[in-house]
Amino acid sequence: MRKRPAVRLKREVLWKRLEALNTSQAWLAREVGMSHGYLSTLIKERRAPSGPLRRRLQAALGISDFDELFELEERDENE
Repeated sequence: MRKRPAVRLKREVLWKRLEALNTSQAWLAREVGMSHGYLSTLIKERRAPSGPLRRRLQAALGISDFDELFELEERDENE
């Protein structure tokens, strides 16, 4: 069985950054051009964000380092 990397949003970092910015998950969704529901699926790790979306999230949150906000996870191709 082959493994493939999946990008996951670091929830704890996201929540801390939103708190530091004194803003909400709904604001972030609007800021990056996605629905609040889709952002929830990213936070719950049901979906992996695309490259362009990762860049928009980083820009909106003022985070320049990929590894600060995201992590790579090896997953089976069947998942």
